[in-house]
Amino acid sequence: MDFPENLKYTKDHEWIRVEDNIAYVGITDFAQNELGDVVYIDIDCEGDTLEQEEVFGSVETTKTASDLFMPISGTITEINSALEDEPELVNSDPYGEGWMLKVEISDVSELDGLMDATAYQSCTSA
Repeated sequence: MDFPENLKYTKDHEWIRVEDNIAYVGITDFAQNELGDVVYIDIDCEGDTLEQEEVFGSVETTKTASDLFMPISGTITEINSALEDEPELVNSDPYGEGWMLKVEISDVSELDGLMDATAYQSCTSA
């Protein structure tokens, strides 16, 4: 299981990587492993402004479907279009090519409430 130190994590197994005022969002290696083979990503919120913990889409696997939750409030500036044809990128490269959204952050202080890699790793082994 991979827990990159440069990311922040949510209790719902999303990760966030901040570059200036833009955040990349996806699901963690732990989440994709638990869910199984991703077959479809349903995200249709480009341009929308969403609040922290609001549902931004869903991921479907061979086993189940799960909602995706915003780790931080902001405006969706881009959806990873590569996932339309290759949703399995979420399984093979969850922290790289398998990113889901780019978000313009509206409240940077919300980052303080997210977990670091050590805290997230201990929450997944509990």
